[in-house]
Amino acid sequence: MTKHRPVPASLDDPLYYLENMDILVAWVSDHHCDLLTAQERDRLTAFAGLDSGPRALLTRMVMRTGELFRIDKLRYPELPVPEAEALDVLVQDNWLDTAPDLYLDDLFRLFTLAELRPVFMPWLQAQGYAKTVRKAHMREALAASFSDPRPLRDWLAEDDHPPGVVQLQDMALFDRVRLMFFGNLRQSWTDFVLVELGIQQFEPVPFTPESRAFQLRSDVDCYLQMHQCRERLDNGEPAAEVWPAVPPPVSNPWLTSRRERLLLELGRQADRQGEQELALQVWGASQHREARLKQLRLLERMKRFDQAWRLACQWQATELSDAEAQGLDRLLKRLAAKVGAHKPVAVDNPELAEFALALPRSETGTVERAALTHLSTDEAPVFYTENTLINALFGLLCWPVIFRPLPGAFFHPFHTGPVDLLRDDFVARRQQAFEERFSLLETRAYRQVILETFRQKQGIANPFVVWPVLDEALLTLALDCIPARHLQALFRRLLNNIREHRSGFPDLIRFVPDAPDPEQRYEMIEVKGPGDRLQDHQIRWLHFFARQGIPAWVCYVRWQGSGDRA
Repeated sequence: MTKHRPVPASLDDPLYYLENMDILVAWVSDHHCDLLTAQERDRLTAFAGLDSGPRALLTRMVMRTGELFRIDKLRYPELPVPEAEALDVLVQDNWLDTAPDLYLDDLFRLFTLAELRPVFMPWLQAQGYAKTVRKAHMREALAASFSDPRPLRDWLAEDDHPPGVVQLQDMALFDRVRLMFFGNLRQSWTDFVLVELGIQQFEPVPFTPESRAFQLRSDVDCYLQMHQCRERLDNGEPAAEVWPAVPPPVSNPWLTSRRERLLLELGRQADRQGEQELALQVWGASQHREARLKQLRLLERMKRFDQAWRLACQWQATELSDAEAQGLDRLLKRLAAKVGAHKPVAVDNPELAEFALALPRSETGTVERAALTHLSTDEAPVFYTENTLINALFGLLCWPVIFRPLPGAFFHPFHTGPVDLLRDDFVARRQQAFEERFSLLETRAYRQVILETFRQKQGIANPFVVWPVLDEALLTLALDCIPARHLQALFRRLLNNIREHRSGFPDLIRFVPDAPDPEQRYEMIEVKGPGDRLQDHQIRWLHFFARQGIPAWVCYVRWQGSGDRA
């Protein structure tokens, strides 16, 4: 394993993308060597051994879409050698095939209408097509009669000098390398190779064999199999045909979460395609939190009210996020009437605290800024923080937990946060570590920890911290005014559903440091202008604040003289 931390290339270097590609390939070769076959290791060694010109051209081709390329379209002036010379090396070393078989779709993707018309017009005219037939219609007309692949020279036999076409030979290997580096195939090569990574600072996370998501080559194969299933769904294949290709349940927790998401999407597709029984089967096999509600709603649409009611009542006894509880509550109310049961007792949500302001119309600023200017005083300053302040306090307190090197959390040194952040088991895998950090809130230690982390980690990427909106004075004021009990309640709710609860915080926060009651030294204020209304996730936060005794208001603003109010 390499001991040094790789340093990304500078954009000042015209071959910066090659240097970043070298970093990527070297990282996978070092950290995932045991997951590669001997042949794959040899090919990566051969890649590293190429001169910069051929290696850069090969990198450019790997980064592009598809595996087929016209030689006359490969123009990269930054190469240190002519393209033809680099191509000769790549052909000689078997990186490229100079005589690939092409399907009709390949031909139409690579060549223009003007280039194809002389080849196919005699046949088309014999079938009654006009000379002005468009390219798409030409391809459709030819599809049935020209379905077999053939070399380019057979397609363009009448052209004395057809432009050459080459095909990449090792794209499957490069895709495997990309997967092991990123941890997914959603990200393209350009997400790393063409990015100026040096402009961002990353938390150094130890990368050990134990922290890898892929422990076995079969893990990589399983992911690739699931990716193929997802591509087939995206290409419109019937869900019933894709379902048998889905891998069985696996013991790898990280792969399990990917499989749950695949099943969620497969169920969606089955439902859309009228395969309702299959959708129920697939969603029933998935532990994804969204699958449960979708299963119940489908049962309701199928008028299987008794079955839906039994499942809903079982689900109600489990731990739910606010959004799940809200969706389930609405469903149970509808189902109760269908099965002759009593409607569930409505949640007694507290009244929201509100006040109204009539302000001069702002010509340039927002309604939030107008309210801030009006409400802020020297004794009670107001800040526009929305979703940033509470998230940042959490991120700073829990920094070592967020960047804990667990399997499947980090794949390379350039992550802005753990890739499992929004997974259902993110908290469960770190529960004890979070509890240890929250225990600091029971003493005065948390203040020093947060401020020291702010100073030491300044500018380092963290998914909860937006550095440009923070300064030490704001953090200190927040720590002076927000009780530790409130912070703990806010942080625990945040962890209940990070995807949902990272947003929805009120726009403004007002600090009142000299207030006699320590729990009233701040208040959060959601501002709504004319025509605006509270969204569901904002309402859920406001109800939570009220239940916890956290001071919060909804401020309805109208412009003076307009009579409008939200």
